[in-house]
Order: sequence, then C-alpha cells, then structure tokens
Amino acid sequence: MSAHKILNDPFLNKGTAFTMEERKELGLIGLLPPYVQTIKEQAAQTYAQLQTKSSDLEKRLFLMEIFNTNRRLFYYLFSQHLEEFNPIVYDPTIAETIEGYSNFFVDPQYAGYLDINHPEDIEASLVNAAGGREIRLIVVTDAEEILGIGDWGTNGVDISVGKLMVYTGAAGIDPSMVLPLVIDAGTNREELRNNPNYLGNRHERIRGDRYYNFIDNFVNTAERLFPKLYLHWEDFGRSNAANILENYRKQIPTFNDDIQGTGIVTLGGIFGSLAVTGEKLTDQTYLCFGGGTAGAGIASRVHREMVTLGLSEEEAYKRFFMVDKQGLLFDDMDDLTPEQRPFAKNRADFANTDKLTSLLEVIKTVKPTILVGTSTQPNTFTKEIVKAMCQNTDRPMIFPLSNPTKLAEARAEDLITWSDGKALVATGIPADTVTYKGVDYVIGQANNALIYPGLGLGMLASEASLLTDEMIGEAAHSLSGIIDMTKPGAPVLPPFKYVAEVSLKVAEAVAKKAKEQGLAQAKEKDMAKAVRDFKWTPEYR
Repeated sequence: MSAHKILNDPFLNKGTAFTMEERKELGLIGLLPPYVQTIKEQAAQTYAQLQTKSSDLEKRLFLMEIFNTNRRLFYYLFSQHLEEFNPIVYDPTIAETIEGYSNFFVDPQYAGYLDINHPEDIEASLVNAAGGREIRLIVVTDAEEILGIGDWGTNGVDISVGKLMVYTGAAGIDPSMVLPLVIDAGTNREELRNNPNYLGNRHERIRGDRYYNFIDNFVNTAERLFPKLYLHWEDFGRSNAANILENYRKQIPTFNDDIQGTGIVTLGGIFGSLAVTGEKLTDQTYLCFGGGTAGAGIASRVHREMVTLGLSEEEAYKRFFMVDKQGLLFDDMDDLTPEQRPFAKNRADFANTDKLTSLLEVIKTVKPTILVGTSTQPNTFTKEIVKAMCQNTDRPMIFPLSNPTKLAEARAEDLITWSDGKALVATGIPADTVTYKGVDYVIGQANNALIYPGLGLGMLASEASLLTDEMIGEAAHSLSGIIDMTKPGAPVLPPFKYVAEVSLKVAEAVAKKAKEQGLAQAKEKDMAKAVRDFKWTPEYR
C-alpha cells in the first residue's frame, strides 16, 4: 500500500504519531512534520481545537473530520469525553446534520447505500462497503422515522453512522468490524425530492411486497456474507418496524433499538423509581402518550415484565392505557396498528368516552402512576397534567422521552417544580440538575445508549445465535445497583457519565444469560472474560 493511501485510510492512519521507524518502513519520510506525537498529545491538541468552535453543529462537523481521518484518535478522544461528546456526535445535534446531509456531503464514512430500485446490487454493495473487513455489526435504517424529525430518505444514513460511534465509544466495539447502512426506499418528504442537492431516490416510498422482498434479500445476503453478524434496525417507520423485527428475531441475532432498546432503558428507569418508592411493578398503572413504534415497544416491554412477575397477560393489559392522536385508543377504531391493538380498550367500560380525546381527562379517569411520553408533541405535559398525576400516587413516574429538545413533552425543571419535588423524572434528552427547595435533583436520561452498546458487546462476545426476551430482561435489571437510590434527588437511571461502566455490566449480564440459555457459541466459556477479551481499546499498535 502506498504511503498516501495509508495516510488516507482512517483505520491505518496515525498522523503525526507514526514513529520514525514506521515512517521509514512505510515510505512516510518527508510526508509528515518531524515531531512524533503521542496519541495523548494529539488528543489534547484536537480537544483544544474543538473548543474554538462556537456551536455544537460546528463541533460535530469538526469531529467528523477527525473520524474520517483517524479512527483511533477519534475514539481515544471520545472515550475521554463521553458525556460531553455524546449529544454532539449523536442526539440531539445529529438531527441537524441529517436534515442537511446532502448539502454537507463530503465523505461516505465507510457507509453503504442500498437502492431499492436495484436489488441485484445488494451483494455488491455490501461487499464493496465492507472492503474486505470482517463485519460483525450492522446498523441499518430506512430513515422513515428518524428521531423525532421524520422521513429523511438517504440522509438518514447519518443515524447509522452516529449509532455505531456510540457502540464503539461506550462499549468498545471494534470500529473496523461495523458497517452503517441505509436502505433508500424513496422518501415522502417533498422538500427533499425537490431539493437539487438531495442525493437519494427522488420518488415516494416503496411499500408492500416489493419493499419486504428487498428487506428479505438484504437479510439473507448479509447473513451469508457475514456469518457472525448482529443486525441492528434503526428508525424504521411504524408500519414496518415491528413487522421486520417479528419476522427475523427468532431466526437471527437481531435488535430494533426503537422497539426494544427504548423499552429496556425505560423499564430500567421504572425499576430505579421503584427502588425509591419500595412499590411493586405489578401494582402500577401505565399510560403511554404516543402510540408509535417507540411508545408501543416500551409498553410491550413493560407488559412482558409484569407477566414475568406473575400477572396473567390479561391482568397485565388491564394496567395499560395508550393515548395517540385519536385520544385514548379503543378496540373499535379501524386505524389501530397491530402493536397498538392489544392495548386498546372496550368503549363500553367508560362513561365519558366523548371526553377521552384529552390527555388530562384520560389521566383523571384511569389514574395512572406512570406517564411515558413518546408523542413528539412539545410541552404537552402541562402543570395541570402533573398536578393530576400527583393525585394518583405520592411519587408519580413522569418520563417525557421525545427528542430532540424541541419536541420534548416537558422540561425536567418544570416537572420537579410543578410536582413539588415528588415526580420521579427521566427525560429523552440531556437535562441539567434541578435544584428545588435545597435538593439537587439529578435527572436521568432514558438514553438508549445506556443499553444498546453493552447489549451489542454481550451479543458479539458470546456469539449468541439469538437475542431473547430473557436476555433483554437481564439488560434492564443490570442498570440498577450503580447509583445510591437512598440519596435525595438521586436519578432513576445512571447518568451518561457512567455509560462505559454500565455497558460492561450489561454486556456481562447478556452474555451470561446467552450461555445459560444454550445460545452462546463463543469458544471462551467464561462470559465475563469473553466480554473483556472482545472489547477494543483505541490505542496505537
């Protein structure tokens, strides 16, 4: 390989850290300044440059330059500043780069682009994108429901890139083993189709058999090319996400972050809240505000846990209520999704159905103890809503999970103030500590990054053949025990600064459960050792 190719390969490039011996051996003499830096010196220099950027968007674009140039330096720096960098390289800042992806495009960042109009090119696309690397983890999106900003077509590939950054930064997944993908099935966003800079297919989304046949072709081809693959689905639309997951979850090791990841981390937040109150999960009443992919997925995960704890499925469903754009969901509605239908109620059981289009009226009627928002309807958890929740329980759990910031159902500060410090709060976006009446309330973020990196590490290290509900349950339970819940104002979820520790704990729990269920195929039988051996560190070798 030529010297210039080495310097332009982010997996090989060390920049100014190449030793004099390496420079001589690789033909780099004269191509770099003479001083040899350590990775520590490079990181300090890069971080100082970062501080000169005036906005998070500028910071992200700068960090992507480092990512495109030198993977190990990028992850060395990221690992030192996980809490600071996560909202810059991922949510919420990534929403801006997705919206402007085609305008900003400079480098494909080793991503793959699958065109629904050319299913014959799937294999060539995957082979070319892998570039001879062993691929163990794919994050794929069709970008129909990106974060809370909707359909962004091929621009959504950035969500796959960002997700994999967090996998590596938080859990140490080797970045040479990952592949970000987008399935370009078209876009229904007219402004994109009319944008002369848009780089994706300029037609409406393809639906039905043609779409699902393409998905099946992709899955089968990827599994054949990469036999130890763990497949992560990201930001698929509500009409497809659950169908795809259900179709493959019992066949291959696969995971949908919006359906399963959000459910796991929210369940972890509920467990954390119950550690404060001393109550049982099976005594709670759960209200979901926003019945899309995430909302229904979270509710299903909590429902399954109630069943595991001894309730019948029917008994557990009685404790769940779902509010979507129609209001409280009833089983006579003809526009329910398959995921919503189990939570829909019999209209005859309510005397005030005409009023149950209002969230406030629903809360007064069904008296929930848990309120989870995935609606993307900003500021809908009002003072009246919070006061009503406080009428139902001494310590209501109120989780406004919609993101980015502009779509959040409420601010943590308002929830603490309006509830007089009683609300147990987790948010979908980073929130500052709230000081109220002399108590510092640390706000836990229901950030999927607390879960999916460690889950992936455990799956890959154990070489698990499937991801089971039991393994998912272990992941949720493993979030507890890191924070002292007896301290006033303690967060119900571990703050993101603990994500590396959390990821390791989650990975070990998942890997051990995989072995217990006879699904671990790794040669190493000590799952804790397997996890630690698999973990990659950003060092020059």
